[in-house]
Amino acid sequence: MSQFAAQHLTSRDNAFLKDLRRLSRDGTAYRKQGRFWVEGEHLCLAALRRGMKPLVAVFSESIWPVSPVLTDVAPKNIVIADDLFADISALESPARMGCVFNLPSAPDLQPTVASVILDRLQDAGNVGSILRSASAFGFRQVIALKGTAALWSPKVLRAGMGAHWGLQLIEGADLATLLALTVPIVVTSSHRGLFLHQAQADNVLPRPCAWSLGHEGQGVCAELEALARLHIRIAQPGGEESLNVAAAAAICLHASAPAV
Repeated sequence: MSQFAAQHLTSRDNAFLKDLRRLSRDGTAYRKQGRFWVEGEHLCLAALRRGMKPLVAVFSESIWPVSPVLTDVAPKNIVIADDLFADISALESPARMGCVFNLPSAPDLQPTVASVILDRLQDAGNVGSILRSASAFGFRQVIALKGTAALWSPKVLRAGMGAHWGLQLIEGADLATLLALTVPIVVTSSHRGLFLHQAQADNVLPRPCAWSLGHEGQGVCAELEALARLHIRIAQPGGEESLNVAAAAAICLHASAPAV
């Protein structure tokens, strides 16, 4: 049983639940509220393991009496009816619990850190998957240029599967921001530059570096290409025209992962 008393809310029009519904369903509401919503035990536990402290934990009535964990992690517990939770959740199968966290302060750019640059990527699933690959392969800084899907939106958080907590995330950056980087910028392309396997064989792939990944349809913008020290493409002997950007990111990041 939780050491904190649970507050039961029953009105759909409750101000807290209205804000929570916006956080869950509006991908950019976190920017206005300064906090974000994480739904599901797995993601909440991942945040706790990284030292994140929730403001509020929210439970459906059906899970509150039997939840073995996460009832002691927040200074405030809210319990609501299952149908109210389903109304808030944007998932087809609501997870029945979640936590509200303060949005981290915007970090300063670290010029020497292995990084990933996201140039106007639109698909939240792609962005979350790239964050997961970045975390897995030791790229600790992600710089999202203006026009990229909101990094702390619920869809990106779900696709990231906990990667957010191990990354320094910079949102809304412009090209001028990138001039502070001292690590070389490497641009991915489907039609120009060295093949990745050749760059590895010739030992010309820089470590650390900042990989630039572009819009799903348009690729990296010309201005960012002009900042690159190296252009890389991935050989596709099977004959496909291009790879999904998240798949390409995983291949490239693995190829130049910082030394363990």
